[in-house]
Parts: sequence; C-alpha cells; structure tokens
Amino acid sequence: MLDGFQDLSFRPVRNDAPLRLTPAQIDAYNRTGFVQPIDIFPDSEIDGIRAYVDRLIADMGAEGNYGINCYQARLSGLWDIATDTRVLDHVQDIIGPDILCWATAVLSKAPHDPKAVPWHQDAAFWSLSPARTVTVWLAVDEATEANSAMRFLPGTHAGGALKLRPASGASVFHIETDGADGLGEPFTNTLRAGQISLHADMLVHGSLPNRSGRRRCGLTLRYCPPEVHVTDDAWARGVEAILCRGDAGNWRTYPRPDNDDISRTASPHVVGNN
Repeated sequence: MLDGFQDLSFRPVRNDAPLRLTPAQIDAYNRTGFVQPIDIFPDSEIDGIRAYVDRLIADMGAEGNYGINCYQARLSGLWDIATDTRVLDHVQDIIGPDILCWATAVLSKAPHDPKAVPWHQDAAFWSLSPARTVTVWLAVDEATEANSAMRFLPGTHAGGALKLRPASGASVFHIETDGADGLGEPFTNTLRAGQISLHADMLVHGSLPNRSGRRRCGLTLRYCPPEVHVTDDAWARGVEAILCRGDAGNWRTYPRPDNDDISRTASPHVVGNN
C-alpha cells in the first residue's frame, strides 16, 4: 500500500532557457496558474484531429461526449497527439525535460448540454503527489463564452486544497469548490480550434452549461515529471502512462499501441472532466 500523503502545494516554474514560452508567459503561469492562447495545430491539422475525435465519439456511442478517458496507451491516434513535439516543447518549459502523459480525455459539450462542470481543483480528484501535473487543453472546436469555454479563477492554484461541498443543479461532478464566488473574477479560456492552454493542477476551474447551438469539444492531455508518484495503489491500477520525452523514473510506461479502434479496447477509467 502506498502512503496516501499528497503534497498539493504549487512550486513556481524556474526556467532560464525556455524552448517556446516567453519569460512573460512563464511569469503569467506562476501568477495566475495558466497561460493561453498558444497556436499549435493549423487549420489543416486540426480539421483532421476533429474528424478523428468525431469518429471516436461516434464509435463510443451514448457515452462518447464524456466517456473517452485515458486511452493514450490504447489508441495510436491519441498517442500521436500526446507526443507531438510542438505540444511537448511548451510542456517542457513548465515541468522540465522528462515528460510523462498519464491521462487524456475528450470533453465534448453538445449544443444545449444542460450540465455544468462545477468549480473544482483537478488534483483533488487524483491520487498523485506532488501536485506537478500541467494540463494541456486542446480546442478541437472553437471555444468561446457562448458555447461554454472553460473558465479559470486566476491565482487559486497557489492556495492549496480548498474546501469542498456537494454540487448543486445539473452537474458533471457531485462535489464542487466551496466559496468559489469569493475567489475572484472568472477568466474565460477563449481558444480558436487548434490552439491550446496550459493550466496547473490546483487551479480552480469549471464550465457553464452550453446554451448555444454549437458544440464545444476539447481534448485534455495531462503531463507530469517523473518526480510525481501515485499515492494509492488501487487508483494506480487505472493509470497507463506513456513516456513522451526523457526519463520515466520509477513509472511503468506503455509503448505506442498498434490499435486505433476504440471498439476493440476499453479505458482504465481514470476520470477528469473540464
């Protein structure tokens, strides 16, 4: 049995020679807990990624919008997106040269989806320590305030674990951050399709119901350095990490899969929605 202890403190990024991010962007990440928008995939490439994600959602059926979790070691298409050099260069500027992707999720809010993702801190749902995961949120569709783009509460990443309460209304989660209304003005994570944001795992964030007639689909990619470890062995059984760059440390990692048919496999079900 692992020890169960979690260090959920934020450690500011120190990087004197970033590959992609500017010093101002790194400073913004340290101060606010996120950086955006960042251009990654041009229209021709994001169109192909969208077609791929659409196929996964269709093949998954009724659960496709929120059920495609943690297939990065089981589907070659997701593996290839997670290991794209352009993405990894930005991640390296935050967590260093040794990069593991331990989770991914397709998060598709259909037009007029009534469910909110309540305010929450990602790391509160995970059995990982220390809190050093950075989440890349790739806009598969354009994400705007109108179609329920993700929202951040800037600066909340540095306050440690916040109190929780039962979630109210139609919600993806059953719990939410208590007192979020008093934590500052929300920032709407507006992104064009093909752009990404990066946010810290203790940043309070969420999204409103999609009251528009446009879908809002994103792909989250969760990366950590090998100093992070799993604190609960039952939870560990749902983690299938891939080594994206550098040294894996003590993590067990999985090779690129031959399969790209979601109907021929299943997810280990480590969940995280935004």
